[in-house]
Amino acid sequence: MNEQQQKMENIISLAKRRGFIYPGSDIYGGLSGTWDYGPLGVSLKRNIMQLWWKMFVDEREDMHGVDAAILMNQKVWQASGHVDTFTDPLVECGECHGRFRADKLENDQKCPTCGAEHSFGEARQFNMMFKTNVGPVDDEASVSYLRPETAQGIFTNYKNVVDTFYPDIPFGLAQQGKAFRNEISPRDFIFRSREFEQMEIEYFVDPAKWEESFEHWRQQVWLWTQALGLPDDQVHELEVPEEDRAHYSKRTIDFEFDFPIGREELLGLAYRTDFDLMNIQRAAGRSMEYTVKGSNTKFVPHVIEPSFGVERTLMAVLSAAYTEDEVNGEKRIFLRLPHHLAPVKFAISPLVRNKPELVERARDIYQRMKQVHGAVIWDDNGNIGKRYRRQDEIGTPYCVVVDFETIEGDGTVTIRDRDTTEQRRISVDDLVSGNI
Repeated sequence: MNEQQQKMENIISLAKRRGFIYPGSDIYGGLSGTWDYGPLGVSLKRNIMQLWWKMFVDEREDMHGVDAAILMNQKVWQASGHVDTFTDPLVECGECHGRFRADKLENDQKCPTCGAEHSFGEARQFNMMFKTNVGPVDDEASVSYLRPETAQGIFTNYKNVVDTFYPDIPFGLAQQGKAFRNEISPRDFIFRSREFEQMEIEYFVDPAKWEESFEHWRQQVWLWTQALGLPDDQVHELEVPEEDRAHYSKRTIDFEFDFPIGREELLGLAYRTDFDLMNIQRAAGRSMEYTVKGSNTKFVPHVIEPSFGVERTLMAVLSAAYTEDEVNGEKRIFLRLPHHLAPVKFAISPLVRNKPELVERARDIYQRMKQVHGAVIWDDNGNIGKRYRRQDEIGTPYCVVVDFETIEGDGTVTIRDRDTTEQRRISVDDLVSGNI
């Protein structure tokens, strides 16, 4: 096992041990390609999603949010091309009948499951959408799908938003939510799973000005990766050649990240032209034209799409934050998470827990901190050194210790910095106000 593989194993182990991410249905033996988020994982995930919404919706004048239904009329997926083209090449081993993505197997590769040589048959296309039926009758008219992307929910609401708000163009619609893909070979922890969350923007532009908007969003993506704490030298742009682009795209940049599993796609930026709106116009028989305010100029907008996967983002954040160093001759593992993403901002502890006056004062400070900062936990388990190591592993930026000087001296507490391990004294008022 090489260094990067070991790092990945360490991250997976830490994620389960400390309550970030558990295998789905683990108590019943699991379900491949599914993951559950524990108390710290759901907080980290929520912080990432809230940061995205803040940067790309709340702080902008040209963005509106939507939240479309997961189940949609089957015509949505017929018009978009997903029913016919949302496929992966599938091969099956003739010995063990295991099924794999053909594009992920090298020529003459042995079966990953049973090791048989030259056992794969011809590749065939496998549609990755989860098919279901809506209502009590199981027939073709009741067919629906668990959405494989959130984008189509945005496109189907484009006309509703224009009619309701009539925003100036260019403008964007943003959505966060679940998507589902029946992956042939889910793999690499949460990198490729069957149930995941997306954060997508469809940015509607004048067709003559798409390049200007594309460049704007390219720069916005870099601001996003920097806000996540991802080192610039670990993020790479890949200009996707025409033969590898999705059928709807005229230009695509994949932003890749140096994960421990290798350099892989983190997010995508695509120029979708008017592909989706024209499909809706043809299939639904309703005009998707936008009329420029104060003029008779009409056109079907073109679309720039920045598309972000929550789980891949979270995995990149964990990968970039995972750090090993040495403190007082002992190995230390800690998550160097950006403070605004850390699931816990402060851990409050009494120096010892068998002194009621210390515990009472520490609980009072904890309650005050909880009211102001929210993401604050109480930790009196074990000695101070063990508490520090535990909080380091979950990425808590500051540990606060209430000691005898707090109650007998000047009322200050000890605050310890996660990254430097330096300790200093600070007044309780400054602590509560965040003046640290």
